Amino acid sequence: MENRPDGLVKPCFSISNRINKFLELGSENEKDTIEALRELSTFYKENTTNDRHNLRSKIEKRNLSINEEILTAFKDVKSILDNMHKDVVGMSECVQSMTNRLQTTKSQTTQLIEQASKLQYEKNKLIMQQEIVSAFIRTFQLTGDELVILHGSSRKTPINDDFFTVIDRVQVIHSKCRILMQSGHQTLALDIMQRMTILQEAGLERLYRWTQTHCRHIENDKLVSLLTKAMNKLQERPILFKYVIDEYCTSRRSVLVSSFIDVLTLGKGYSNDSNPIEMHAHDPKRYVGDILAWLHQAISLEKENFLILLSHCNKSAISEQISESLSNITEGLCHPLKSRIEHIVAVEAPSTVLYSVTMLIRFYQLTLKTVIQNSVLDMMFGDLIELSEKSFISRLQRETRMALGERAESPSTDLIPVPSVSRLLSLLNEILSVASIAEDRKKDTLQIVSCIIDPLLQEVNVTASRLPTVDMAVYLLNCMHQIHSTLALYEYMDQRLERLQAQSDAQIDTLTSEQASSLVAHLNLGAIYNILLQSHDQRPLSSIPGMDALSIKEFTNKLETFLVMPDILLLPQISLLQSSNHRINVQRRAFEVIGAIYKQLYEACHESKNRYQNPDSLFSFTPEALLKMLFTH
Repeated sequence: MENRPDGLVKPCFSISNRINKFLELGSENEKDTIEALRELSTFYKENTTNDRHNLRSKIEKRNLSINEEILTAFKDVKSILDNMHKDVVGMSECVQSMTNRLQTTKSQTTQLIEQASKLQYEKNKLIMQQEIVSAFIRTFQLTGDELVILHGSSRKTPINDDFFTVIDRVQVIHSKCRILMQSGHQTLALDIMQRMTILQEAGLERLYRWTQTHCRHIENDKLVSLLTKAMNKLQERPILFKYVIDEYCTSRRSVLVSSFIDVLTLGKGYSNDSNPIEMHAHDPKRYVGDILAWLHQAISLEKENFLILLSHCNKSAISEQISESLSNITEGLCHPLKSRIEHIVAVEAPSTVLYSVTMLIRFYQLTLKTVIQNSVLDMMFGDLIELSEKSFISRLQRETRMALGERAESPSTDLIPVPSVSRLLSLLNEILSVASIAEDRKKDTLQIVSCIIDPLLQEVNVTASRLPTVDMAVYLLNCMHQIHSTLALYEYMDQRLERLQAQSDAQIDTLTSEQASSLVAHLNLGAIYNILLQSHDQRPLSSIPGMDALSIKEFTNKLETFLVMPDILLLPQISLLQSSNHRINVQRRAFEVIGAIYKQLYEACHESKNRYQNPDSLFSFTPEALLKMLFTH
């Protein structure tokens, strides 16, 4: 309830409704309400009736005051905005002016930009072309320094590894021109190839002159590497290559001859402490051996140097060149070497020494043949071998004649071979001991044996022909035995030994015949044997004179006595046989003759037709027992 101006109490229905309405408001409006009330509290101090009646006017006044303040503030803002507008308008005008000017400038510079783009394109194109040309020049042309290295502007420009690098590059460029031709640039490729060919020829000409000058110094280790590379390059030009090889061979031939003379006279061999070879000229074997040993070493060294010189060359193309060049190099040694060896084989040296010299020459020819085959030196070795062989054979024949003497020696009473036989067999042993290591030992052995044994056998036969039959047979057998024993030690003597054995068998037959005849005579068996041979009539043997039982008993008694000491009836010369086999063989064969006659007599006496009374009493033993007893002795 509130008091109304008229004094009436007016119900506060509207206020409660408002309060209720306020309370019904949501929380979203609470903040605004609280803020409004807080603002209201700033000027609404007292809650009087008058203040309540004037609240609306105060609020309106305050709202008006606030709006005026806002208006004033907006006036300032407006003034600022107006100024800003003026500035923006001014800026717009400037921008428009600049835009107009830019458009004008753009229209004016479009052509310039297009021209600049074209120029930039041309520049890039030229740069690319420059790089291509530079790469082409680097690939297909030599630099100034390379041309100087290749041509050698002065003598101070040496041949070194750089030169071979340049010459290889020239060859590579020449090869690449084929690819250039395939790409369609035939004219350019041909021009470059012609240029490279000229440069290559000039470089090889210079290399040829340098190599020809320096190939003499193959022992210089510093030059060897360059020389081997130079020969590899010059191999592409066969004529220049051959000229260099010829120059090298000429130089080495002179050096080799000089070294040979030095080693002969000064002793400057491959070993520093060697003595001059001429100091041993009195010893042919050592002299020739030292010369040929030095030659072998020198040729081996020359071959090694030559192979080093051509070490980078095509091996298949230089195989024949090696043999030809070594033949050329060693040709200068032929005359001094041949003259010295000819002098050695011509001196009065023993045949054993001459044969040793021949063996040395053969050995070194065979050793060097693979290196100097078909060369002048090889042919010289052949001539020396032929000469030394002739000299050896001549000397051997002379020594054989000297050993045999002008007149044949007569054997002593013991019938042993004369001293000349032993001397010649000793010489044969000495020579054949050397021949056993020879390459051609069969030919040498047969020739040497023929030179000594044939005259020896002839001399033995001449000597034996002066002796009685038995002495001759014994002497010949002794000589044959000694010769046979010597030859049996060596190869290739089968035919010679067979002939000696046949001659010995003939002499054994002679001795057997003589020995058997002697035994038959001493045993009085001759008459009985003749009767047995001639008993062709019908008369019984017992009735023939000399074949009666008493004669036969007399024979068997002598035979028994002979069996006690059979050596008594042997010829004294049989004991002089040097070979026990010969003695046994002669005795056995002679006893076999006696045994055969005894057997024939024994069988004849036991035949009934011969009418012997009690034939067993005539014989003390059978033929088999007789032979057993004879052979037992």
